[in-house]
Amino acid sequence: MMKVNALPDVPRWAALAAYAVPLVTLPSGLWRIALVAGLPVAAEPVASSGEALYILSLTVVSEALALLTLGLVQAWGETVPRWIPLLGGRRVRPLAAVVPALLGAAALFALCGWVGYVQGTNLSTGSITDTPAQQALLVLCYLPLLAWAPLVATSAIAYYRRRTASAPCPAVSSAPSGGPS
Repeated sequence: MMKVNALPDVPRWAALAAYAVPLVTLPSGLWRIALVAGLPVAAEPVASSGEALYILSLTVVSEALALLTLGLVQAWGETVPRWIPLLGGRRVRPLAAVVPALLGAAALFALCGWVGYVQGTNLSTGSITDTPAQQALLVLCYLPLLAWAPLVATSAIAYYRRRTASAPCPAVSSAPSGGPS
């Protein structure tokens, strides 16, 4: 059984979901790196250094965002690391992590639909790939991205439930007692 490094109160399924996020983004990033490196993964090579920089930046940013999901199951997602100026050592408010995560998941859901449509059109017309092997590789590398949004949403909801479950309800603890006697 695989050991997942997460906080003790994190459910195993939530930790696995968070750790899966960087893994589902990795194949598409490797495909883009192969494209920039000039490997025969697409119909046409990268045209310019600007295009190569854009493709590599997209890979780095998407993997960095995917790695942020680990904060939903790690200590640095509950307390800001001390080395961060001005905020170090402070508790992370649950909504400060959950809202960006759920907005990101919503954007990913929308983006997957749009990119899926565009890539499907490109695959059917053969404008991205020349051979069936290139086409299969492209699909194999990009298909895992469909799990990115649900995994982030699942991790964010688990984080919110875990972080807010033990918080006392102010309405219950400060409710006036008594009534007519």
